[in-house]
Amino acid sequence: MYRSRIRSTGSYLPEKKLTNQDIEKMVDTTAEWIYERTGIKERRIAAPNEVTSDFCVEAAKLALQRANMTPHDIDMIIVATVTGDHVMPSTACMVQAKLGCRPIFAFDLSAACTGFVYSLSIADQFIKTGFYKNILVIGAEVLSRIVNYKDRNTCILFGDGAGCAIITRAEEHEDSQIFSSHLYADGLLGHLLELPAGGSKLPISQEVLEQELQYINMKGKEIFKNAVRTLVECAETALKTNNIPLEQVDWLVPHQANMRITEAVIKHFGIPTEKVVSTIDYTGNTSGASIPIALDHAITDGRIKRGQLILLSAFGAGLTSGSSLLRY
Repeated sequence: MYRSRIRSTGSYLPEKKLTNQDIEKMVDTTAEWIYERTGIKERRIAAPNEVTSDFCVEAAKLALQRANMTPHDIDMIIVATVTGDHVMPSTACMVQAKLGCRPIFAFDLSAACTGFVYSLSIADQFIKTGFYKNILVIGAEVLSRIVNYKDRNTCILFGDGAGCAIITRAEEHEDSQIFSSHLYADGLLGHLLELPAGGSKLPISQEVLEQELQYINMKGKEIFKNAVRTLVECAETALKTNNIPLEQVDWLVPHQANMRITEAVIKHFGIPTEKVVSTIDYTGNTSGASIPIALDHAITDGRIKRGQLILLSAFGAGLTSGSSLLRY
């Protein structure tokens, strides 16, 4: 069995900013109310001509440049998204074509906010078994296209963006590696966060549009309780599996859902806030893109350094959850 590691990361945020002040002109709320309850000040919004694959490509180009690699070096592409360019073909296929990669294995993965952790685990298995050597893992969303900007419960939360990592085979002399991933789903709670229409159960129709079922529907209080519980459980499982005490972890990179959720997790573990990566104040909740964006920003600004222990923990629609422990 080989070991896998993160060779490089990249991210992309669109130029347009949607601030809390902008939102208070759209729904019955205030900028202060939004910030106090979410920790969000602004979020990025895709331009009308931008699609999810465009975000993926920009993030991937940055990661390739940092790794001193070309698209021809990539053996496999996984795109974690719930807002792909199309139902079919997959966004990963669009990314493969736009990057100019060889005709490689490429597919989308739908696990909402846990999508990047799910995808990271899959890439880890393909590297460990020797099947592939370099895998591009991307989390990307254009959530602004499925958000109802008349619904105060959801429009204050979500933003657009992409983050990625190139997962590669670790050499014997390298300490960097992915130790383990732990993934879960509880479909019985799927109704708490859903996009009702657009699938085979409820195709788009005039009636659907009139009832505005093509937008995200979320039961916030129930989601909050389950998010805190599962983020904690997933993180604890990763630590126990590897027999590593929390004190040895240099950075916790949680899904950027809501600052109140992150604060509840911090309080449970007693972690110093300085050891938690947070980007939510300027990105909002970018679903499957949130962890790779946060990871990339913390690596780029020098907070996360080679050799440090990183714990990723995520929670999303499904309800899905998962964690990964790695040495960067």
